[in-house]
Amino acid sequence: MNMLDKIRAKKQMVRAVIYARFSSDNQRDESIDAQIRAISEYAKKNEIVIVGEYIDKARSAMTDNRPEFLRMILEASEQKFDIVLVHKLDRFARNRQDSIGYRMQLKRHGVSLVSVLEYIDESPESIILESVLEAMAEYYSKNLAREVQKGMKENALKGLHTGGKPPFGYDVDPETKKLVINEKEACAVRLIFDRFLEGYGYDKIMNELNVHGYRTKCGNPFGKNSLHGIVRNEKYTGTYIFNRSAAKDVDGKRNNHKNKEDDEIIRLDDAVPAIISKNIFEQVQRKIVARKNNKPSNKAKEVYLLSGKIYCGECGYSMGGNKKMSGRSKTPHRWSA
Repeated sequence: MNMLDKIRAKKQMVRAVIYARFSSDNQRDESIDAQIRAISEYAKKNEIVIVGEYIDKARSAMTDNRPEFLRMILEASEQKFDIVLVHKLDRFARNRQDSIGYRMQLKRHGVSLVSVLEYIDESPESIILESVLEAMAEYYSKNLAREVQKGMKENALKGLHTGGKPPFGYDVDPETKKLVINEKEACAVRLIFDRFLEGYGYDKIMNELNVHGYRTKCGNPFGKNSLHGIVRNEKYTGTYIFNRSAAKDVDGKRNNHKNKEDDEIIRLDDAVPAIISKNIFEQVQRKIVARKNNKPSNKAKEVYLLSGKIYCGECGYSMGGNKKMSGRSKTPHRWSA
């Protein structure tokens, strides 16, 4: 008796949900449609009732950072479905540890995983086949990443744009694939650096940019994170930098504040048209360090609850804690200023 017959013997009807996924922004919804079509045909042929769908678009299966996937795993405990149908096992996961772990979670709730293109039953031989398919999926993903990185590195050595949105202040020349200055955005970049040197805080700079109608590359008003990235981006001095950010951790998360070793980073001087001078950039970096060292939390003899969290709405500088002893009993009073 196969798995479907066992479920029918207990519940008369086999209830299933569809899980479909594609991993790249360059892929289209047709990829999802093709998966759903094949799964639906399989379900109809095997008299399986589809009771729901979980769809993740532009999400890698090398991590569990997939909202719909995690929702499906969570809702498996509600006993609303008996099996999860996928087009192929690599749609479920391309990481062996995740595949084993999440399949065990499903199994604890009486839910089975079924691939419509790969026949895997409950026989001992299927254990070997399943392991091979999972290993091949992980190998494919990691090998593809290596080849993509190799191609990006070759482009970087030529000073070419390696993909994604260009930095604010630049566009990509469609013929040469190199960065060219976007004059309107470049004016905003110069304004940001000038105001920073004049002692303006982030809030005042943001307000001025937004009042003048400047928007980020994504079309959003400027925020502190946007300015934080711009004033630290050496590319504005004409220096091309690639492969600086540290690799992702075991959970697939990247710490953009952590850099690789210098010998792994590609740096090309004068490979990008400069928007600001190296002298201005270096002055700003020194000012950033000075501001950091002047934070009240670095000098305080005691830690205040909101240290480093409250900023002046006028100048943008962080507010510091104060303490005063008052009264006969010399009771301490603390406040921010």
